[in-house]
Amino acid sequence: MKKCRCFVSIRDMKYHIITYGCQMNTSDTERLATKLKQAGHQPAKNSIAAELILINACSVRQSAINRVFSQIENRKNKKIIIAGCVLENDKKKISDKYKDILFWNPNEYFCLPPTHNSLFRAYVPIMTGCNNFCSYCVVPYTRGREQSRPVNEIITEIKSLIKKDYKEITLLGQNVNSYSYNKRLPLERSKQKQAKLKTINFIDLLKQINSLPGNFRLIFLTSHPKDMSSGLIEAIAKCKKVSPYIHLPIQSGDNIILRKMNRRYTAIHYKNLIKKLRAAFKKYRPAFPPLAISTDVIVGFPGETKKQFLNTAKLMREIKFDMAYLARYSPRARTAAACLKDDISPAEKKRRENILNDILAKTALINNKKYIGKIIPVFIEKNKNGFAFGKTTTNKTVKFTDTSKHKNICFDKMVPVKITAAGPWGLKGKPVKIK
Repeated sequence: MKKCRCFVSIRDMKYHIITYGCQMNTSDTERLATKLKQAGHQPAKNSIAAELILINACSVRQSAINRVFSQIENRKNKKIIIAGCVLENDKKKISDKYKDILFWNPNEYFCLPPTHNSLFRAYVPIMTGCNNFCSYCVVPYTRGREQSRPVNEIITEIKSLIKKDYKEITLLGQNVNSYSYNKRLPLERSKQKQAKLKTINFIDLLKQINSLPGNFRLIFLTSHPKDMSSGLIEAIAKCKKVSPYIHLPIQSGDNIILRKMNRRYTAIHYKNLIKKLRAAFKKYRPAFPPLAISTDVIVGFPGETKKQFLNTAKLMREIKFDMAYLARYSPRARTAAACLKDDISPAEKKRRENILNDILAKTALINNKKYIGKIIPVFIEKNKNGFAFGKTTTNKTVKFTDTSKHKNICFDKMVPVKITAAGPWGLKGKPVKIK
């Protein structure tokens, strides 16, 4: 990897990192830990024992930034560094009130190798930034325009993870579908004087990773519906190391709201993508489990009428998502939507969220009941009170009795589990021995 030029010009300290936000921020935290260690700092047992607090912030909603202010206020006696997604006006508010705080830009640690928090699961950022400018989103302002990592860096990092026997690798980006890197081809002296460039897109990257030897599964987050091409759908289905789980944000099921959000697709286009994805997996991977699909939905976007909201509810019933991450709209400074009147009351936003959550609970339960009686591989994540918890290849949580000798099934193991019961948010089962 490229050498990062940033540094910490403070004495060696015990540090603690507080992380808010998405998986990209979680991945950033692993690289921030490397940066701190390279500067001579060591992790503390907890925030109380730490002299240095690094807050990896999220600006998606105002409530997240409010938590950052709260953390600073509660730790004024410690050295504080703010990293992650922070708008410039929020940085100014923080620096005006707290004079000694340092700020780190995401691009300053994107080049660093990570200090992984897990022995079997790893995040690998393949790009940062975003060019889409959805009207409600601050990411283009906090992370800048899209920058794709060199393909050789990504492959080298993944090979290292495979060598260390990591079982789950997640590719990260605000819109992984738009990954694009110009790879310089080697010179053929007798034929050319200048090296040619070959554009490596997300399809090419998936195929390269899928061809690597090793027993691992591949996940990617997040995709944008406007960039989910037929060629990419076929590649995803054909690449057997890619988990049968897709996260594809819809945000709204109403075309007028989608247009206001600057999403650049329609509800019909989205539904057709889901049909194509399910058909491709049924064709190339007919074995159980079927493709699981999750999404993001925003309720209470400015001007969203009851009829427009019902279009979203209808779409959720039709698609039958396995999971949906629901959010009540929150205006953010600098975004186009911030100029619109936030005219949906908090109570109405909550009511709409509850309606969608009820729909999700029903469709998720229907999907999960298909697992009853099936024996499926489960990656163990934790043990608690005599139970083990893990995830299926379709990102479903499984709880089962830990029958290992010391009630401590290894976290880096994949255990075959027979599913005995299903709820909307998870599965229950018992471990079995495969003859």
